[in-house]
Amino acid sequence: MRRTRRHFVRSLCRTASVFTFDQLLPQPSLSPQFVNVAREAGLRAKTIFGGEKRNIYLLETTGCGCAFYDFDHDGWLDIFLVNGTRLEAKWAPSEAPVSRLYKNNRDGTFTDVTKGSGLERTGWGQGCCVGDFNNDGLDDLFVSYYGDCSLYQNLGGGRFKDVARQAGVSCSRQEYPRWNTGCCFVDYDKDGHLDLFVANYIDMDLKTAPLPESGPCLHRGVLVACGPPGLKGGRNLLFHNNGDGTFTDVSQRSGILNTPGTYGLGVVACDFDNDGWPDIYVACDSTSSTLYRNNRDGTFSDVAIEAGAAYSPDGKSQAGMGIDVADYDHDGHFDIVKTNFMGDTSSLYRNTGGWSFDDQTFQGGMGRNTRFLGWGALFLDYDNDGWPDVMLTNGHVYPEAGETGDDSGYRQRKVLYRNRQNGTFEDVSLAGGPGIVEKVAGRGSAAGDFDNDGDLDVLVNCVNQEPQLLRCDNRTGNHWIKLKLVGTKSNRSAIGARVVCRCEGLKPQMDEVRSGGSYISQGDLRLHFGLGAATSAAIEVRWPSGQVDRIDALASDRIYTVFEGKGVKPA
Repeated sequence: MRRTRRHFVRSLCRTASVFTFDQLLPQPSLSPQFVNVAREAGLRAKTIFGGEKRNIYLLETTGCGCAFYDFDHDGWLDIFLVNGTRLEAKWAPSEAPVSRLYKNNRDGTFTDVTKGSGLERTGWGQGCCVGDFNNDGLDDLFVSYYGDCSLYQNLGGGRFKDVARQAGVSCSRQEYPRWNTGCCFVDYDKDGHLDLFVANYIDMDLKTAPLPESGPCLHRGVLVACGPPGLKGGRNLLFHNNGDGTFTDVSQRSGILNTPGTYGLGVVACDFDNDGWPDIYVACDSTSSTLYRNNRDGTFSDVAIEAGAAYSPDGKSQAGMGIDVADYDHDGHFDIVKTNFMGDTSSLYRNTGGWSFDDQTFQGGMGRNTRFLGWGALFLDYDNDGWPDVMLTNGHVYPEAGETGDDSGYRQRKVLYRNRQNGTFEDVSLAGGPGIVEKVAGRGSAAGDFDNDGDLDVLVNCVNQEPQLLRCDNRTGNHWIKLKLVGTKSNRSAIGARVVCRCEGLKPQMDEVRSGGSYISQGDLRLHFGLGAATSAAIEVRWPSGQVDRIDALASDRIYTVFEGKGVKPA
């Protein structure tokens, strides 16, 4: 979220007026369609977050994340939606908004199983991430809040227990609240136990926070919530897993607090330099983004600026929100896509190796859209051709922007880019189906195959609206495989494990099992590979422990479970 001062608004209006008509976009004749099936699927609870017409504090604007989360390990993705609250709201016990857990009924519908689950909490919910922190075979759930955090230990049977305080990851403090945002589980020291990284946004105490009139803080002449410029940025946190159900705060000794990283939102852990050790990227708002290089000795160094992944192509700070990674050009290096504020483009950083990133936003075809305010960021191969495409979730930060006839209003449509297989992307949004063009106040988004039909669907959490469940209806005939990885020597969730997939007619693809990502959300922990016309594939799995497994001739259009050192079986 960018400056709200008068001079910035004038500049923003001039920049955003360059492209305002959807008819300027190419409209291909054929594309898989995304259809919003949330209501018929049973996702009808509204996410509450701040005022619907006016926001007093920046806290009311960020919205919530979401998760595709197979909490009962039955092979079908369930759904978790973080919820928020409102200032000075006096809720009746039966009306207070709580985060929602929906069980997949395996027929395209979901049942709300929140009641009695232990997840019924009201507060300023922010992000979520998934990982089996105690290696008991049940993936656990971490939820960040303004003020503190919850670590929900999965007890089985749809029941959870918040163990954040006894585990040492409550992320709270006495002097003023922490604004915890994006998170990810990551085994940064490769000891087989999942550690935890939590981004922080702003050190904000509502008792002393500036009001819209303080600046005055303006957007197009209208008073709006102040910040983040002028407010003190928060500092990110790293917790080391002690292997006994507890964590130790190592933010200082690991070097996380020695970097300028602040105003943190979206987080992703990824091995960017192919050395076998996970690094961490944080999308930061109104300042340089942060890239923590893993020094392989328990410490990290911020190399974002020298690596070329901190600023815009002209060296300016951006308002980073969501983040995702993929090897979009099949060169063996993980690249980055990042969403930013309106009046700016999203960012596409191509990893050229050797801790060097080349900003390919304009060369890659993503430089024409400046009128959207981006949040969720997803690399996903929606047509199963073996090349990662991009979907960006948008929505204005200020409800005071109102509803307009173009895409600059509070509710905004998504942007869908098709990978053209030559290092560039084509905007196919208007051909992507009604779920893409439907305007919402979108925030968190996650990708996953909820109906197990072989294509990737998308879950979106919205502000003061019902969520979206965008089912992908893919009629291309392209093939696919999906892999669930289970660690034995490595952490049970296999987070950090890398898979290289080879099939006839395509360059090798690679991906990693990740916790967190996008805008403060969690996607499917299973890895998905589009195979195009190929009917079989060979895979190589490099586990965090160093174990390497190779499996040949996996038949396409199936879901497999791969056990570290023990082989594979169909799901």
